[in-house]
Amino acid sequence: MSGKRRRRLKIGDVYAIPLPNEKYAFGKVFKDAGFGIYEHIGDSIDDLPDKEEYQFNVGVYKDVLTSGKWEVVDNRPFSNEETFPPPKYIRDTISGEFSIYYKGEIRKSNKAECEGLEAAAVWDEHHLIERIMGDNKWHKDL
Repeated sequence: MSGKRRRRLKIGDVYAIPLPNEKYAFGKVFKDAGFGIYEHIGDSIDDLPDKEEYQFNVGVYKDVLTSGKWEVVDNRPFSNEETFPPPKYIRDTISGEFSIYYKGEIRKSNKAECEGLEAAAVWDEHHLIERIMGDNKWHKDL
């Protein structure tokens, strides 16, 4: 762990994510462990996104955000509805049945309705960085 101190997780915080190519990705904290990775990739830590457009939105482990490795560079408030991440799908590995998880609730669904949604999973730091850099081995489409 770096010498930076841990901080409290705050909805709307924007984190700068150092990338292996010396550029920066940025991610925004949503409710329910959601973390939206902006489409914008910056040339420096100060080259912040100017649009609220995301490449993807996944669950992220709390310790990834509170460890102090990634710096909080902004806080961008939400409207109430937007504070939750988009719906995610769950596929039961035994039965093959589909469900949708949204705003803390799980409801039955089908494969067609789940197409294009992220899987309900929690990601670690290296998985996020690999995906941002174009390695999709951790992301599985239906």
